[in-house]
Amino acid sequence: MAACLDDKFESLEAVLAEYLPEDALKKVSLSLRGPGAVDLELPASAKEAAKQNNFDLQGYQIKIGQKEQTRPERLVRIGAIQNAIPKPTTTPVQEQRDAIHQRIDRMLAVAHECQVNVICMQEAWTMPFAFCTREKYPWVEFAESAYDGPTTKFLAERAKKYNMVIVSPILERDEQHGDVIWNTAVIISNHGNVIGITRKNHIPRVGDFNESTYYMEGNTGHKVFETDFGRIAVNICYGRHHPQNWLMYGVNGAEIVFNPSATVGALSEPLWSIEARNAAIANSYFAVGINRVGTETFPNEFTSGDGKPAHKSFGHFYGSSYIAAPDGSRTPGLSRIRDGLLVGECDLNLCRQMKDKWGFRMTQRLDLYADSFARAIRPDYKMDIVKDPNMKQQ
Repeated sequence: MAACLDDKFESLEAVLAEYLPEDALKKVSLSLRGPGAVDLELPASAKEAAKQNNFDLQGYQIKIGQKEQTRPERLVRIGAIQNAIPKPTTTPVQEQRDAIHQRIDRMLAVAHECQVNVICMQEAWTMPFAFCTREKYPWVEFAESAYDGPTTKFLAERAKKYNMVIVSPILERDEQHGDVIWNTAVIISNHGNVIGITRKNHIPRVGDFNESTYYMEGNTGHKVFETDFGRIAVNICYGRHHPQNWLMYGVNGAEIVFNPSATVGALSEPLWSIEARNAAIANSYFAVGINRVGTETFPNEFTSGDGKPAHKSFGHFYGSSYIAAPDGSRTPGLSRIRDGLLVGECDLNLCRQMKDKWGFRMTQRLDLYADSFARAIRPDYKMDIVKDPNMKQQ
């Protein structure tokens, strides 16, 4: 039987390491990931805590920029957390959320030991990814206020304690606007305050991802948040398939763009390792792809509208979170099957250095695109196609 992308193997890196001789592995790794990520030594106590708590811990130094005469290095440690839900989806809502909080609390403590400055969790990290079911209850009970909900209060305390900016993607209940629900990332500063929120711009309607049953496209645009550790933005999940979405965060000055996601192997895994890396190159910033892990089973069967039999799970969320640099280098991915914390040390000066080297921003022609887009959205638009007058008629 042929292998399936839902098969639960550890990681691409683990497979290559098992079958390739060391010298060949070095060459293949250089070809796959570029030269810019080398191992970062992490504290022994952090490694032991990760082992005791059964999660993958990896650390890399990511392409430190060249030394400049007029600017000091801007070294920042980025963290990315992926996790499976600890409790079955049939467990009461409060118990499920509390268990996830406890799990992440232990991982945040390890991130602090690893001197992480800014960290992001996966999409809708406080709950199962129940948006396949089309059922409103109990799943909408996981929604909470972005500014004073239990998750934000919990993380604000940790952010201040650890001097760490925390990006918290949640299901938001907007109590000021009719109790509607949004897919939202809350940006909590290292001083313990909420800097602001940003909402998911693009909502999928593909396969089991029936998310527009719960929330619609966000209304916050392409916000970039200035923090003590650089300018950050959040491109939530399906937005990674839209190059213009990545582009606008760069236009607004982002230096690190997180992509918290929830996606399964059979649907998207061939795209995963490419999209955030392409964005980092094209937009001269660091891009961080974060995907949840595990298989989540729901009480009732649901269908995808694709003729396949009804089922109770999405399939396997394949983790594989990674960090990509603006020079095209990237880290290895975290495990496909285990919770994990990825730590990457980078020099934000590399963003401007890559703009200087490649000139992508100088040559990008926003004026040309703006004019083309303005014409393309008109109802009387005609595609700019020039036909061969001698071609055969179809």
